[in-house]
Amino acid sequence: MSTTTLEKTEARPASAPAPGRTRRRGERGPLGAALLHGGLAVASLIALAPVAWLVFLSLGPDKDDYLHPGKILGKLTFSNYSFVLEHTAFFDWFKSTMIVALGTTLIGVFVAATTGYAVSRMRFPGYKSLMWVLLLTQAFPIAILIVPMYEIFSELGLIDTYWALIVINCTTAVPYSAWLLKGYFDTVPFEIDEAGRVDGLTPFGTFFRLILPLARPGLAVAAFYNFITAVGEVAFATTFMLDDSKYTFAVGLQTFVSEHDAQWNYMAATAVLIAIPVSVFFYLVQKNLVTGLTAGGTKG
Repeated sequence: MSTTTLEKTEARPASAPAPGRTRRRGERGPLGAALLHGGLAVASLIALAPVAWLVFLSLGPDKDDYLHPGKILGKLTFSNYSFVLEHTAFFDWFKSTMIVALGTTLIGVFVAATTGYAVSRMRFPGYKSLMWVLLLTQAFPIAILIVPMYEIFSELGLIDTYWALIVINCTTAVPYSAWLLKGYFDTVPFEIDEAGRVDGLTPFGTFFRLILPLARPGLAVAAFYNFITAVGEVAFATTFMLDDSKYTFAVGLQTFVSEHDAQWNYMAATAVLIAIPVSVFFYLVQKNLVTGLTAGGTKG
């Protein structure tokens, strides 16, 4: 072999090792992904466990089955559901709950939207303190409000009417909803309002025709909050509704509890049935919930 050949062989560079895959910014490694999915799985189980337990107890035929849950597997039945639907005022409770919840949702969202929009766009005396005053109303315990509210509604002849519960639920739900929607309206560009005025729209026309369609995600979150607030309210509904045919779900559940006894199997079945309309409402608005929650918390 010639010297020239050796020199060429020695001069040839050694092949460099193949570079490893570079992880992109924000990309999780295998361990991080496993921990994330494991944590989400555990959180999901924790959230679903009470619901699954409630459904399981509702299938036990005896009121004391919750003391011995292992025995329920051998005698699963839907008799509790048939009893609740056929031998209680469940459908009256359903009607009353829907009237109060939907009324609270419609009126509450309208008041919260107009309040949030006014504070977001207009500068009037006290506009900053207005939102804090609304928030301050949430600091009063329900117990000290029941008596004066009962006196007021009694003078107005609203005791044992749906209007009483709708107004009271709005006083609870509107402050939070107004804060939420004010933050969402802050994310809508002011140029849209200016374009509306250029086109000859009044402030109300701009609000209803331009701003509200853009605020649909925020409105969905506020509507869901108002709805579940009305469905789950107990104290005022128990005090202001005297006719058992006007009981809401939350009050109707109390009919299964007496001084010395509690029919836990019927309560569990009723609670599962109550969750159905709430789940349906959640399904109708769930597409906008995440967007509304994140956008409403960005400013304001």
